Amino acid sequence: MAPKGKGSKYRGTVVEFPDFNPSSDAEVLYNAMKGFGSDKETILELITSRSNAQRQEICAAYKSQYGKDLIGDLKYELTGKFERLIVGLMRPTAYHDAKEIKDAIEGIGTDEKCLIEILASRNNKQIHDLVNAYKDAYGRDLEADIVSDTSGHFKKMLVVLLQGTREEDDVVSEDLVEQDAQDLFDAGEVQWGTDEAKFITILGNRSVTHLQMVFDKYEKIANKEIEDSIRGELSGDFEKLMLAVVQCIRSVPMYFAKRLFKAMKGLGTADNTLIRIMVSRAEIDMLDIREFFRLSYEKSLYNMIKDDTSGEYKRSLLKLCGGDDDLAGEFFPEAAQLAYKMWEVSSMTRVELKGTVQPAANFNPDSDAQALRKAMKGFGTDEDTIIDIVTHRSNAQRQEILQKYKSLLGRDLMADLKSELSGSLCRLILGLMMTPAQFDAKMMRKAMEGAGTDEKALIEILTTRNNQEILAMNEAYKEAYHKNLEDSITSDTSGHFCRVLVSLVQGSREEGPADLARAQEDAKELGDAVNDESTSMETKFLSILCTRSYPHLRKVFQEFVTCTNKDVEQVIRKEISGDLKTALIAIVRSIKNKPSYFADRLYKSMKGLGTDDRTLIRVLVSRSEIDLFNIRREYKELHDVSLHESIKGDTSGDYRKALLTLCGGED
Repeated sequence: MAPKGKGSKYRGTVVEFPDFNPSSDAEVLYNAMKGFGSDKETILELITSRSNAQRQEICAAYKSQYGKDLIGDLKYELTGKFERLIVGLMRPTAYHDAKEIKDAIEGIGTDEKCLIEILASRNNKQIHDLVNAYKDAYGRDLEADIVSDTSGHFKKMLVVLLQGTREEDDVVSEDLVEQDAQDLFDAGEVQWGTDEAKFITILGNRSVTHLQMVFDKYEKIANKEIEDSIRGELSGDFEKLMLAVVQCIRSVPMYFAKRLFKAMKGLGTADNTLIRIMVSRAEIDMLDIREFFRLSYEKSLYNMIKDDTSGEYKRSLLKLCGGDDDLAGEFFPEAAQLAYKMWEVSSMTRVELKGTVQPAANFNPDSDAQALRKAMKGFGTDEDTIIDIVTHRSNAQRQEILQKYKSLLGRDLMADLKSELSGSLCRLILGLMMTPAQFDAKMMRKAMEGAGTDEKALIEILTTRNNQEILAMNEAYKEAYHKNLEDSITSDTSGHFCRVLVSLVQGSREEGPADLARAQEDAKELGDAVNDESTSMETKFLSILCTRSYPHLRKVFQEFVTCTNKDVEQVIRKEISGDLKTALIAIVRSIKNKPSYFADRLYKSMKGLGTDDRTLIRVLVSRSEIDLFNIRREYKELHDVSLHESIKGDTSGDYRKALLTLCGGED
């Protein structure tokens, strides 16, 4: 069973200040802003340590004692993001939401993400308070303003949410759960076109508990999660809104953890989103948002804020955040339940893997061989023809072309391509012309030759290939380089990292379903090993993670949460270091969600200055016929930008053209 939560469902980081004296606080703030300059440290320290209700009392006391408006004075004395954050904290919660909505819809353009975030995540009372605050502050009807600023099914769903009439959580009907799940399936997956009205009615009105049961039932009917169906059936802002509603039904704190991560990753910070969430959730569920952030990403919310912001703005945000979870160990109860459920869903979900390259219809290897020769004969090279043929054929078809080229023309196609092409385009095209085993062997060789070793490439390949792929790669390596791959690894790496790679390169991972009793035993051994001395712990993790089947390890990691109240990935991050840590995390992440792991590898290959072309080529070549379509979906979900768009912005010329063809389309 999943770990049980204790106490209140959500918890904030800002609580009522003890021995509160609004008159004294008003005086402190007045003195901090009196005269030349202002004492920003005093202002941020006081305001971030008082609850919203206490801040309203301070506002009233300030006006009573000094005849001035505290928010007006703060606006005058402070500037920039720090001013927006402090002023946001001083407004009553509903009025802060109202101001955010007003800013989102006024002027040129609409901030749909802001509308989605607020209306998808607030409960009935919060929605009613928001509508009343908007009317009071601006003398306008919120529904009328949203209707005039949006359109289509997106508008209809926003209007439904604005009513604040979602059924309460004690309203659950077993019969209706089954019916709603079937109706959603019929409205999208079964019929031609989508019955958007059915999605709006069910997702906009049923209780949270009821919908959680509907989603579980839907997964059994459709053999996929409701989110996958929404992505396939809906589009645009309406799709984003419905996904946000589903995510909030599953877990509001997890939804906000994802929003915060997207606000700070990459170049630049979406400060409006960061401020809005930190202000609105500080007294509600910031502790759980922090924990879910730690569960999902490589660093704590605290450290991400610390690295991404500066000055008084940073110090204020860190005060609201309340602590560094990279220093913590165990889950909060709600996060432990989510981690347990995540592994359960991972073990049950059957994802249909899809590549972006399919066998060409009406394939004729003779004519392709002739066309390729013509493209390379004479002065200059017709790169467009080469790209068009090579990227639109399956690997098996390319092998036929290679044979025909030699038998018809007496020439080596690989040698001709190598002499006619150059740079990254040449490496990409040659990679596509190799068999998967030859390509993997070549990539392993490249990772180990010359000065230095590309440990991340070794890890990526060996942790994501199945037994058959690894054994085929071993054979290809020996044939090409007249040396055992294991011997090359042993001479190029050392320690526990070498042992992990050697274990994986055997291609002897167990296969088959999970054994519950053994999984519980394995989980306990891993939990006990965490308290052992370092070498013993590393050996135990290595022996289990490198040998057990993927379905079995999913169950092990689920039971690990029950045994330890910790997530195995976080334990690895905290207790293990260096390349061994990177390898073990890659195994865990591949088991959790392999397309997501590759999406992260692709994102890191293109973020910042410069492009890691080796990784970009390696992933697109090796996954184009397996799961690149799924990787594209995960990329868009994780990074709010399509893989197509990232490749387009980060590469150029014929190389870009070939990569985009492999990518297979814009999401």
